[in-house]
Amino acid sequence: MKGNSLYITMFIISTFFYTNVMASGSGSKSKNNTHWGYKGQNAAYHWGDMNPGFGTCKSGNSQSPINISTRNVDKKNLQPIEFHYNDSPLRIINNGHTIQVNYSPGSYISIGSDRYDLLQFHFHTPSEGQINGKNYDMVAHLVHKSSSGELAVVAVLFDTGLAHPGLGNIWRAIPAKEGHEVSQQISVKALRLLPRDRSYFTYSGSLTTPPCSEGVRWLVLQKPVTLSSAQLNRFKDFYSFNARPVQALNGRKVTLSQ
Repeated sequence: MKGNSLYITMFIISTFFYTNVMASGSGSKSKNNTHWGYKGQNAAYHWGDMNPGFGTCKSGNSQSPINISTRNVDKKNLQPIEFHYNDSPLRIINNGHTIQVNYSPGSYISIGSDRYDLLQFHFHTPSEGQINGKNYDMVAHLVHKSSSGELAVVAVLFDTGLAHPGLGNIWRAIPAKEGHEVSQQISVKALRLLPRDRSYFTYSGSLTTPPCSEGVRWLVLQKPVTLSSAQLNRFKDFYSFNARPVQALNGRKVTLSQ
């Protein structure tokens, strides 16, 4: 029963982050028939005006992503992120906004006494969020949820360089058609996506897609990893641009772990 309930939670969070009724590559239709996307009249600048349920995208004071200025961060001896990731059979979906990998139950992160279970990870290009005004070529968002329902997102930044071995099986299995999920008996190793240096920036933010709900714990790993230009172009074959612009900090503090 525990495994089944977590799979249900995974489905809910997946739907919450990205609507599964597809329209086109630049927009998607939610259950209330509201299109949103990243280009033209569906772009992020218009999300808050599309539907009352998306109002937080416009009026929220703790929105994500943000630009992290390293001059202005607080540096503290924070609890490290402890990654307890198992391998998972590949379950990958092209959901109309990104390529998403749904993860099997049992993997989690812990920060002190706080535990968050890994539900899924997905990708954006360019990176959602900046460091010192720089967008990276891609970012992976690893989405977690606590037993009390709080969300935590670990962000892994990618620069173009050497090929990333952790992307190989994932990239080869991307469904060509939007809305299709593929399951394969191939192991996915989320731990391989991470840099060796696990120092991180943290701040309180939001979902980066409608409804832009706030109260999300963001954990942005400081050190980027690399992917090859061929790997980047492979993702861009499906999504050439799927990143929300940076949002106002509005007095929030960003902390860097030491």
